[in-house]
Amino acid sequence: QVQLVESGGGLVQAGGSLRLSCAASGRTLSSYAMGWFRQAPGKEREFVATLSWSGARTSYADAVKGRFTISRDNAKNTMYLQMNSLKPEDTAVYYCAVTGRISIVAIQVRDYDYWGQGTQVTVSS
Repeated sequence: QVQLVESGGGLVQAGGSLRLSCAASGRTLSSYAMGWFRQAPGKEREFVATLSWSGARTSYADAVKGRFTISRDNAKNTMYLQMNSLKPEDTAVYYCAVTGRISIVAIQVRDYDYWGQGTQVTVSS
């Protein structure tokens, strides 16, 4: 069984930065793609960023491109999301996820098999 635990969320002013972490345990996940999604109140969960098993390939949602950076440390079984120039519209619960089937990038919710519990990010204007 895989457990994913996010951390690093919080309240920040517009223009500020946060770094989210996702620690995985229970299984080595270095062969699979990982990703970040977010869900705002009343909205569907949406793709934010993903990276391949090696971290060499990444993909970002247009809304965060140029502001967010996804990375991973396979030795630590941990993934990160560096979020800069935050905007109020970035406010959401952020979830990390891992596929058990795909080694390259994956951008659909249905591509992922394991999910964390989420961490709240609130950006004030």
